[in-house]
Formats: sequence, C-alpha cells, structure tokens
Amino acid sequence: MAENTQSSTESQDSRIVDLAIRLMFLGLFIYSAIVMVTPLASIFIWAVILCVAVYPVFDWLQSKLGGRKGVASTLLVLIGLAVTLGPIASAISGVADLGSDFSERAAAGTLKMPPPPEKLGEFPVLGPPLLETWSMFEKNIDGALAKFGPQILDVTQALFGKILGIGVGLLGLALAVIVMGALFSPGPKVVVGVQNFANRVFAPRGGEFVMMAGSTIKNVMKGVVGVAAIQALVVWVLLKLFGIGSATTLAFICLILSIIQVGPGLVLLPVVIYAWSSMSGGMALVFTVLAIPVAIMDSFLRPIFISQGLQTPMLVILIGVLGGMMAYGLIGVFMGPVLFAVFYELFSLWINDGNTSDAAASDDAPIAGEAE
Repeated sequence: MAENTQSSTESQDSRIVDLAIRLMFLGLFIYSAIVMVTPLASIFIWAVILCVAVYPVFDWLQSKLGGRKGVASTLLVLIGLAVTLGPIASAISGVADLGSDFSERAAAGTLKMPPPPEKLGEFPVLGPPLLETWSMFEKNIDGALAKFGPQILDVTQALFGKILGIGVGLLGLALAVIVMGALFSPGPKVVVGVQNFANRVFAPRGGEFVMMAGSTIKNVMKGVVGVAAIQALVVWVLLKLFGIGSATTLAFICLILSIIQVGPGLVLLPVVIYAWSSMSGGMALVFTVLAIPVAIMDSFLRPIFISQGLQTPMLVILIGVLGGMMAYGLIGVFMGPVLFAVFYELFSLWINDGNTSDAAASDDAPIAGEAE
C-alpha cells in the first residue's frame, strides 16, 4: 500500500514537472513571438485601419475591373505609395536644392537678406523687434549669425527633428500600405474570424462590437483625414486667391497639422502677419476675415462627419479621438475612439443588465397590502 502511494506521488510529481517544462517552453515561444512582432505592431495596426477605411473603394474598383482583386489591390497600393512617399521625395529634393543654393551664395559672397517689408514696423507688439532683427540680418548677416547663431541652431535642430519624425512616420505608412494591399483579398474571411474570436470574448455581442469598430474607423477616417483634406484645399485656394507664394507647400503643412489635430492656425497666423505687412489695409483685413473661419472650420465639420451612422454618442467618440492622440500619437486618433466606444458599449450593457434584473425582481415582488 505504501509502495502504491509512493508511486502515485512520484507520478504526480513527474506530471507537474512535465507540465512546468511545457509551460516554460510555451511561454518562451510566446515571449519570442511578442518581441519579434512588437516593432511591427504599429505598421500592422495602420494596415488594418487603412484596409477597413479603403475597403469600400477596393470593392467598387474590383467590381469595375471584372472581379480582378489583384489588379485593384495593386492600383490602390501604388496610389497609397505615391501619397506617402511623394511628400518625402519632394521634401528631400527641396532641401537639397535649398542647401545647394545656400552653399553657392555663401561661397560667392552674395548671400544677403532681402529688405524688410515697409509696414512690418507698424505691426503692433511684434513689429518693431522683428523689424530690428530683420534689418540686422540685412545689413550685417555675419554679425547677426554670430549673435543669434545658438538660437538659430536650436530652432533648426528642433525643426529637422520634427521633419525627420514625420518622414519616418510616412515611411511606416508606406509599409502599412503594402500590408494593406495584402489584406484586401482575404478581408471578409479575416472579419469572420475576428467576429468568432470576439464572440468568445464578449459573448453574445462580440460580432456586433467588431462591426461597430469598423464603422467607427470609417467615420473617424472621414472626420479626421477627410476634413483635413477639405481644410487644406480651402487654405490652398485662399492663398492662391491672394497671390501668396508657396501655397501648395503651406497647404500640405496644414493637411499634416489638421490630421494630428493641431489645426492650420500655426500656418495661417504667420501668413496673416505677412499679409498685414505686405498688403494694403483693406486686402489684409479681407484675408484675415476669410482666414479665421478657415482655421476653425474643422471644429464644425469633424463632428458632422464622425457621427454619421453611429449609435455611439458623439462625446464618446471625441473623447476617444483626443485621448487616443494624447496617449498613442497619430495612430491613437483611430484606436482611441474604437477602444472607448467598445468600453462604453460594455459599460452600458452592464448597467442596463443590472437595471433589467432589478426591474424584473421588483415586478415579481408582491405589492404592499396585497394578499399572499
């Protein structure tokens, strides 16, 4: 009897050790997979977001091409690469040309600042110091560079750091566009698989949450990117109408600023100052009056675009957009509202379920004074 008990104990210990070894190796494999996938997580998330947002266009395009899904995917990927890599190529070419011109002028001794606008000194508060600094650079550029060199270097480094960050982000988006093209064809099967997984986790409404997430991504894409494109287009038209140079470049900067929820005010404010220093008073006033609604038009258009067709309250979506951007950056603009909307629906389901149970219990309870 003692031998049987000892044998049973040894067998149980052996199973525990075997299970521990299996779990250790399984954990090691899971950890290794997570380490390898983590650097690509943001690219894959962007690819899923783009695939969900662009899938209606893909569906329409492949139907027009006779069901050729591969051709439709390739066309959309090429368009996406042109949109993401085009600004990088343009910016590199512009910086190269600017650096070459700067070097040639510096070597020839012809590097000079143009004279300041005549009305710059009349601009309140900032006008006189700007005029003084500009005149210093015009009359003695070497002395001005020696005086303001450290400040110029700090600003230049910060500016190039931001530009480099945007460039790296656009390269990541280019990779996400390629992954997006690979997701188009198996997209419906992937959605079914995600719904089945969600039903196991959030039964019985998991599939509904997946569809809600897809609708939220589409509306946020329209409300963020669509409104930013409209705003940038209006800025471009406004700058062209008033003959302001570099309208295309400034409009593109406004597009980026609007997408990251900063808005075009950082671009329009210096342009307004320039207008008051270089245009007549009447023209500058008209430009300012038109620029103000253009700068804030996203505040009115974004809620309209985002809330279309969604049952989730607009306040929940806006909190998700702003909170997601603050927590996760640009990708959080899309992740935030999806996560917060799902959380809101789960919380509402839990609250309403409790109220329903209480109501049912109160209905079944005997009424005071009623005979039992």
